[in-house]
Amino acid sequence: MPDRPIALDEYPIHQVPLSMRHVATGDRNAYDRCIFHVLDHSGRALLIAGLGVYPNTGVIDAYATLRLGDRLHAVRASDALTDDRLALTVGPLSITVEQPLSRLRLTCAADPDDPDGLAYDLTWTAAFPATWEPHHTQYRGDRLTLEGRRFVQAGTVTGVIRVAGEELAVTAGEWTGTRDRSWGVRPIPGEDGGRAAEELRPEGFHWVWCPVRFDDRFVMVIVQEDADGHRTLNEALLVREGHHDVQLGWPHTDITYRPGTRPQALNSVRAVGAPIPERAVIHLTDPSRKPLELTAEILTSSPLAVGAGYPPADDWQHGTWRGRGWTDRRSYDLSDPSAHPHAAYGVTDHAARFTLDGRTGHGIFEHGSFGRHDPSGFTGYGDVAGEAGR
Repeated sequence: MPDRPIALDEYPIHQVPLSMRHVATGDRNAYDRCIFHVLDHSGRALLIAGLGVYPNTGVIDAYATLRLGDRLHAVRASDALTDDRLALTVGPLSITVEQPLSRLRLTCAADPDDPDGLAYDLTWTAAFPATWEPHHTQYRGDRLTLEGRRFVQAGTVTGVIRVAGEELAVTAGEWTGTRDRSWGVRPIPGEDGGRAAEELRPEGFHWVWCPVRFDDRFVMVIVQEDADGHRTLNEALLVREGHHDVQLGWPHTDITYRPGTRPQALNSVRAVGAPIPERAVIHLTDPSRKPLELTAEILTSSPLAVGAGYPPADDWQHGTWRGRGWTDRRSYDLSDPSAHPHAAYGVTDHAARFTLDGRTGHGIFEHGSFGRHDPSGFTGYGDVAGEAGR
């Protein structure tokens, strides 16, 4: 088929001398995607939904997971990418941009063959301006393996979620929504890592990502550290409508982990995993050097490697080709962590209640800590929280 212009080429939005059909890089790992979090303030439910486009592998996919009690209900879909880049629909999952940076509609159509399966119709409305996250780069040896640009935003969500015979009314006063939008280059499965993957395995990786909505402000905290605590990504920002964004210093995090969490059994072999936080205090500083404490109380948790397609998921990962029109629905029992050993290798999103300077808010405490992390007291991949870590 000839390479013809597409509809987007009519608009003056080009960044490089190519059709909007193409991205500027030929890297197979080019991506463009989003993630939404919708959480109930009581901690009963956490919905995570996202959609991704992988232009150099010709794939578009999407997912949604709902944690309700100890069950995780998941819908995943994948298809061939078309030239209609404004059609954010894959199988039963859709995202409609009704007003850019302000209002979006998220839908998951019901499965006629499974009336108890996950379905929803939600309107996500921004409460604060979208704000940039730091430019994110990551290397393995001399190769740039990740380069992403992101913005993050908090808002209100209204609508309805249906699953397992229940109907959850999502209301602005009792639910909070956050979202993250990113694009660039990020590893997707299927590439041989070669010598670098074998010889340059990181000793440790520590990650905290917290978008938090309060009634009158939005707070964003990001911390990424190497094994020795060297900070490779850092942000602490307060956003208010009509005001300049305020930097809140160099965040330091004290995390209380559930005792005994970290290693898990994988194929009868002691294997490493992520410690499970119960509470966290993020130490911030306002421009007058006044110390501030952002505290997080964990309400419920959803491991991204279960259902949502993040590494090291073993049943489906983002960007992988599953053929045309692939849809998968399933539910997981999270009451027994040993039933999902791969989850411990990946990042977990925790719905949390936050406090800051006398205010109460809600948002996500996303965390993963693997291998050595000197500031936490973890000396290697086998350490157990309560023995070494805080």
